[in-house]
Amino acid sequence: MDSSRLVLFFCRLGPAGRSPWAPGTCGTFEALVLAPFLFLPLGLAGRLFLLAVLFVAGSLAATRAEELLQRKDPGEVVIDELVGAWIAILPFAFSWTLMLCAFVLFRFFDILKPWPVKASENWLPAGWGVMVDDVVGGVMAMICLCLLKATGVFAFSWL
Repeated sequence: MDSSRLVLFFCRLGPAGRSPWAPGTCGTFEALVLAPFLFLPLGLAGRLFLLAVLFVAGSLAATRAEELLQRKDPGEVVIDELVGAWIAILPFAFSWTLMLCAFVLFRFFDILKPWPVKASENWLPAGWGVMVDDVVGGVMAMICLCLLKATGVFAFSWL
């Protein structure tokens, strides 16, 4: 596989970004399915390190994908959904309730893009901007999940 195809495979999270229906939703779903195996088993330091590596790698790859696909923020680039969804669940242990709530909340922020999510798209250039709005959306979803936990609406466990 040549480097261009490898970059696109990474940015698309394999098949998720190629979905003809809602690739961002498919990317978020894939991210949360993978999380119990690749993300949640790590301690907090490991999770933060992995997110930092994925943010940098995703930003560089998304920049290259924009060049290859000749479009700004192509919908098939969904590595940003993985980073955002994993940020949303950062301080928590696995539960199906958590995964469902994280999915709904992250998609809410990613689709509707309330302030500051929409504004953050312009904070950084190229693929960095593609990634940063999902980071902000993930942080907002995580705050909502923390509030749901604190109020006892849902019983999530901490890391």
